[in-house]
Amino acid sequence: MILFHGSNLEIDRVDLNVCKPYKDFGKGFYTTELEEQARNMAKRTVRLFGGNPCVTKFSLEDKELENCNIPKKTFYTPTDEWALFIINNRNKNFTDVASLECNLDNKYGIVSGPVANDDTRLLFDLFEDKIITIEELRKRLEYKELTNQISFHTDNAVKLLKKIGAYNL
Repeated sequence: MILFHGSNLEIDRVDLNVCKPYKDFGKGFYTTELEEQARNMAKRTVRLFGGNPCVTKFSLEDKELENCNIPKKTFYTPTDEWALFIINNRNKNFTDVASLECNLDNKYGIVSGPVANDDTRLLFDLFEDKIITIEELRKRLEYKELTNQISFHTDNAVKLLKKIGAYNL
């Protein structure tokens, strides 16, 4: 499988220490199978932090991924569980770190699933403010065009990625 990472610089070596916390699937290194999504993320990152938009390309062998002993979590579609997982990981006040409904402790080395992007932010805010239920949140998300992300949260998970190139936009 080919994965892309959009940033404001080329990634030569993934350093989990510089990754930001409170992301969809927890603190980690985020990639996508969608090159256009990585390009858009690179442009967004440059708007926020400066630098030059760059897409770094990685390969991940399916057999290695299947045969590794790294705990994984996969969300195939937006579900109630997916929404709660994202809300808990983004919440700086969430304290039940051992919960299976978060990855704040990196219990899952690799997490994949839909992206909760800016188009979905309002819906998550409505849920967190208790204006809509989790069922209503999921139902409304079914009509959004969501992209994918695969995130890596442990050094062993990152070792599965093989850099195969990069280019500036």
